[in-house]
Amino acid sequence: MRCKRSDVFGTAEHWVDKQEKVVVSDIERTVVDGLKQPEHCRGVTEVAKGLSIRRTDVSAKKLVDYALRLGVGAVIRRLGYLMEAYGIGAPEEPLRLRENLTPTYNLLDPVLPPEGKFLARWRLRLNVSPEEIHAVVRT
Repeated sequence: MRCKRSDVFGTAEHWVDKQEKVVVSDIERTVVDGLKQPEHCRGVTEVAKGLSIRRTDVSAKKLVDYALRLGVGAVIRRLGYLMEAYGIGAPEEPLRLRENLTPTYNLLDPVLPPEGKFLARWRLRLNVSPEEIHAVVRT
């Protein structure tokens, strides 16, 4: 799969051995990519689980910067919802995301059927319950 050159950011070189290195994404970019294409990660709940496990290691500012730079509405919505759910970052970080919402709604998890309540605050259809999002912290 190819992507636009402008979408290549949030990466670093990692040495595999003395002669070979690879380019890998940092944790914030990995989360943003997982929220962009949850079907490659077994769904949003798996991305949420990883984010909750590493919430003390991520930079909230970098997460928001990356989501806004990518400019995908579903990512902005999903990230803002998860940041609030897990208390990641200062209150102004999710606010920066909310300022960039459009009127449309997206599914929280596009891998699952389109059902559940609508959350106007993030313009998401919660087809994964808030209880399940909070439960992944305990698994």
